This record gives sequence, C-alpha cells and structure tokens, in this order.
Amino acid sequence: MQVPLWLAVIVVGVLAVKLIRPPWWLVAVILLGGYLLANSLLAPAIDAAIK
Repeated sequence: MQVPLWLAVIVVGVLAVKLIRPPWWLVAVILLGGYLLANSLLAPAIDAAIK
C-alpha cells in the first residue's frame, strides 16, 4: 500500500497535536521542514543512513 507523502504528513501532524499538545506553530515548522527535507538532495543520504 502506498500513501501519498502529503497525507502522511497531515496524519502525523493531527496525531501529534492530539496526543502531545505542542503549539501549532511548532508542529507546522517540524512537518514542513521534514517535507522539504524529504524532497531535497539530502533525501538519499538520509535514507541510506536510516536503513
């Protein structure tokens, strides 16, 4: 099953706000930064480091 990245980002953001209760701006910055990093030139290096 393949889930679009934008849908996964939204789901993670909603769950984080409901479970941890951080400020909305912090969730937005972290999720936007992760999304931008996943589409950057560093993505293959991060993927290799995680695996």
